[in-house]
Amino acid sequence: MLPWKRLLRPLTALLLTASVALVPAATSAHAADAPSRGWNDFSCKPSAAHPHPVVLVHGTFGNSVDNWLGLAPYLKNRGYCVYSFDYGQLSGVPVFYGLGPIDKSAGQLSAFVDKVLGSTGAAETDLVGHSQGGMMPRYYLKFLGGAAKVDALVGIAPSNHGTTLNGLTQLLDYFPGAGDLLSQNTPALADQTAGSPFLTKLNEGGDTVPGVTYTVLATKYDEVVTPYRSQFLSGSGVNNVVIQDLCPLDLSEHAAIGLFDLIAFHEVTNALDPAHATPTTCASVLG
Repeated sequence: MLPWKRLLRPLTALLLTASVALVPAATSAHAADAPSRGWNDFSCKPSAAHPHPVVLVHGTFGNSVDNWLGLAPYLKNRGYCVYSFDYGQLSGVPVFYGLGPIDKSAGQLSAFVDKVLGSTGAAETDLVGHSQGGMMPRYYLKFLGGAAKVDALVGIAPSNHGTTLNGLTQLLDYFPGAGDLLSQNTPALADQTAGSPFLTKLNEGGDTVPGVTYTVLATKYDEVVTPYRSQFLSGSGVNNVVIQDLCPLDLSEHAAIGLFDLIAFHEVTNALDPAHATPTTCASVLG
């Protein structure tokens, strides 16, 4: 293992601890606690400045709270109505989600988007997803009528064209106890394997659908969705970004880019509000 890789995990843990300390009343349970912070507040009404409510879509082994302890407050503090939900549950498996068949998970996303649109009165949502959560919404857009209800999709380290199963299972390092799941049925892992029937169907005929803008934020240090350029999309309305092109000092890997990378978060806001976008640089960590 290269020396910088040996140093990366302790550094990641330190940065995560610092970032969580800055998030008010952080919780590791479920989204039930989120409304006290204005996140998942179904009385929220989108402003003229940010007319689209933002739905956050967690990744494999993630959940609606832990995946978004950094980004949800970041967006909420900037005036967005922000929502998250759990999907892909396996019977008898708590806490770790995003494991069920991805086409079924897309159906859960569809129902949640309808709930958000109904409560906010908005015509469209914006979707921001990490890992599987950046790819799964594309099934909703392409096959479940989601394109009429979504303005923008932002994928953070998304598994758009799959990876190796070995790469996906490296996520287990971040979730103690999740290794036991390997002996159980985990359809989402199989669906995200490069060349799987699910991904073949999803990407056949083109990566995108008309009427939706797509942003992909990738890190060249991604050790889970590899090669990292497999995350990129082709088609009109696509902006593929390597985070190190914006800040060469950014060492975020697959988990960190979605959990607490303020440089990536700044670029998320640029994608959600391109009319008021500002350059993303290393200084973006200052807010």
